[in-house]
Amino acid sequence: MLLVVVISAVLVVGCSSKESSGVKKEGSKKEDKEMVIAVNENFISMDPHNTGDTNSNSVQSAMLEGLLGFDADGKITPKLAEAYSVSDNALEYTFKLRKGVKFHDGEQFNAAAVKANFERIMKDDSLRLNSRGFNLITNIQTINDYEIKITLKDPYAGMLTRFVSAKILSPKLLAEGKDKIGKNPVGTGPFKFVEWVQGDHLTVERFDGYWEKADRVKKITYKPVPENGSRVAMLKTGEAQVIYPLPSQNLKELESNDAVKVEKIPSTIARYVSINTMKKPFNDPRVRQALNYAVDKDAFINVVNAGLGLPLDSIIPSKTLYYTKQEEYKQNIEKAKQLLKDAGYKKGFKAEIWGNTNSDTMKGMQFIQQQLKAIGVDLQIKSMEEGTLSDEIFRAQKPEDAKLQMWYVSWSAYPSDTTNATKPLFYGGSFPPDGANTAYYKNDQVDKWIEEVNKTGDTTKLAEIYSNIQSTIYKDAPWIFLGVDEILDGKRANVEGVNITPDGGIDVTNANIK
Repeated sequence: MLLVVVISAVLVVGCSSKESSGVKKEGSKKEDKEMVIAVNENFISMDPHNTGDTNSNSVQSAMLEGLLGFDADGKITPKLAEAYSVSDNALEYTFKLRKGVKFHDGEQFNAAAVKANFERIMKDDSLRLNSRGFNLITNIQTINDYEIKITLKDPYAGMLTRFVSAKILSPKLLAEGKDKIGKNPVGTGPFKFVEWVQGDHLTVERFDGYWEKADRVKKITYKPVPENGSRVAMLKTGEAQVIYPLPSQNLKELESNDAVKVEKIPSTIARYVSINTMKKPFNDPRVRQALNYAVDKDAFINVVNAGLGLPLDSIIPSKTLYYTKQEEYKQNIEKAKQLLKDAGYKKGFKAEIWGNTNSDTMKGMQFIQQQLKAIGVDLQIKSMEEGTLSDEIFRAQKPEDAKLQMWYVSWSAYPSDTTNATKPLFYGGSFPPDGANTAYYKNDQVDKWIEEVNKTGDTTKLAEIYSNIQSTIYKDAPWIFLGVDEILDGKRANVEGVNITPDGGIDVTNANIK
């Protein structure tokens, strides 16, 4: 009898303990709170040295950090480096590193760890960051455990920004190889990796050994939810504490909901349709210009973005450094038809546009389809899940073998990083999979300017060259230039410390629930 009583008591205690460890909802103690963030697309990779999509970058930034970071206005600030200096000839970068920082696996952060990461990027030309400055590194000198000097063979205007993008991974993880890195990141950030169930969720939890102390939620679960209505429903019921992007058509409804707060953020997100300039009929610039004149950009912003945004009147958004306004392609159906006639396509032609499966993309593609019909272009829509789409576009292949004709897409760059807003998209050496020049645009003069701009620190000369780059490419029309987003996010009223950056990233460094 006594044994039965004791066993029963143990079972009761065990059950009580198990029940009390469940997920804490709004109103629980700070140290136990959990947050759900619903986003519009799947994540592609957790390898920070080989990532090209904003959603993956956002999740990585919760776990991983670079030597430098950005403040709320997009200005470069120290992060894992306490201080830095650049030589007058822009070839040497010296960093004094933060002491007392540990990786999530207990490894010590120091100059040796930085060197191991940068050498990985330098030596592997399949990594996206390799061609973005790191292939110019000739020497990495560890001056001592907490000071390091990087030397380039040529100046590179966007190099400081690259030290933001190059998140530092644990040396122990680097030794395990690329496959492990892309699925199980280990860094120094405020949150550490827990699990990634492809297509369903990715979870991180608070790293209590983080070098910058603050109150933070215990756990964050990121959920890809492509359907707009489902994301909004999750926010309204409290199933999600943050949703991004917030669908523009739900703006008024949610602004009147006291349990929710809506934020509008001016962005550097350019929205466009890339046009494969190597394929007929798109190899004729008159055809590409005709497509631009066929589309009403103001109507696009009103219909697709609920009036939130501005026309894209250059190849880069107006908040980007060295932006120069161009003469916009205002809708002119007769001019568009004449250009098609001059190019030998009086009766129009059939074409295909690709995009992902999220609701806003589908709406945008349908709008383009309807607009181009007015000039005789029969546009077929092909939507694919984000990972499948990325694989199809960025797989290794000869440019002439690419099946892509048109792609409804967006690109974001930091306001200070004009290099990243131009070179990956328009340089002749940036065809997929080496870059995001999905228009397969090649202009020898533009290539020379892009190469030249990375070798000068003279801001007057930089402004002149970037002005030439913008005017030339805009006239060549490798894109249908659509708009620059004003982005929206939705949060529960008790959420704090979650910020959307101008490039569309999600900063959760100090995420908390009041």
